[in-house]
Amino acid sequence: MATEVKIPAMGESISSGILAVWHVKNGDYVEKDQAIYELETDKITSEANAEVAGIITLNVAVDDEVDIGQVVATIDESATAPAGSAAPASPVPVAQVAVAPVEAVATTAAVAAVEAATGTQHPLSPAARKAAEETGVNTSNIAGSGKDGRVTKSDILAVAAAPEAVAAPASVAAVPTATSAPAPVAVDPATRETRKKMSPLRRKIAERLVAATQECALLTTFNEVDMSSVMKLRKQHQEKFVERHGIKLGFMSFFTKAVTHALQAVPAVNARIEGNEVVTQHFYDIGVAVGTDKGLMVPTIRDCDQKGFAEIEQDILGYAKAAREGKIQMNDLEGGVFTISNGGIYGSMLSTPIINYPQPAILGLHNITERAVVVNGEIVIRPMMYLALSYDHRLIDGKEAVTFLNTVKDAIEDPSRLLFGI
Repeated sequence: MATEVKIPAMGESISSGILAVWHVKNGDYVEKDQAIYELETDKITSEANAEVAGIITLNVAVDDEVDIGQVVATIDESATAPAGSAAPASPVPVAQVAVAPVEAVATTAAVAAVEAATGTQHPLSPAARKAAEETGVNTSNIAGSGKDGRVTKSDILAVAAAPEAVAAPASVAAVPTATSAPAPVAVDPATRETRKKMSPLRRKIAERLVAATQECALLTTFNEVDMSSVMKLRKQHQEKFVERHGIKLGFMSFFTKAVTHALQAVPAVNARIEGNEVVTQHFYDIGVAVGTDKGLMVPTIRDCDQKGFAEIEQDILGYAKAAREGKIQMNDLEGGVFTISNGGIYGSMLSTPIINYPQPAILGLHNITERAVVVNGEIVIRPMMYLALSYDHRLIDGKEAVTFLNTVKDAIEDPSRLLFGI
């Protein structure tokens, strides 16, 4: 009996995706609940597990576009596990899943002459023949790394790039005279660039960013914040915080609470435009941008006004882990009213972030550096961070934007304000 592996439904707005990775090879024995593939859509990347155990037959290749409900593989349940079966294989590239195309058998006269002159016993593929012709490498001294000793294109290019590359026989290769120009170096176009289809997630990110810049009147205002108080508070309570909650106290929970406090103080920033109407929101679901190998995702921390620092840190850690493992869900990414993007973890000094439309604003955090600042008339060294607030000027005026950013700054420089709501 064979069980079909189908692409599951993932939400009303998702009708197809790209099969990004096979975690198994064609003909492998898979266990029940073993991860077998990853699917990329324009919103999330998800991992699928085998529903039954058996021998799997793959029907599609990596990077193929597949529809919801499409059968991408079958699992033969009647097959038994082979003795001493190995652990699940690592992700399989396209070449191992797709059927290899039939190679052409024609060869050029020049390479044929090389083989005849050298008496080479190593069979060449068409690509290898062409590489030997272009580089003039003598293939008789190359131990092929391909099947049955076959000399591959990469074998020839590796020899050609080495200082002791084997030269072609004098009877075949042209011998330059003392006055002749140096022979041009053969360049393989395939080594100079690669081409890959844009993933659905990256396409969606591109569309949203372009839409935000075209449909909104974007403006960015800046400020700087002294991180001394937050850093001192973290150091003072970090050990007991970890003992109590099993997680470290980070900077993002402070900024999440500070943004929530600022949204409450400046309601104009907690709104959005729908047609000719302004919709004011009375909840505080804050998006936190997370960078992954697949692209940027923005999971939403719900009801930040009702959560403490530990709950927010747990949510951020859990969503970041799920996003990077491709296990985040659609509803985790929806419904945010404001976004925080921390480019400082990558070393960014300053940037102008683009809003996560239709949200009206985004706060960009940057790296913390010690700088000379004036405090009470004296020059002192303080850990400083630049803040950047990008916003839709159609909805938010400069007064509201600057007031919002100053409220965030004040809350970070004096975290006790968050305790008393002032």
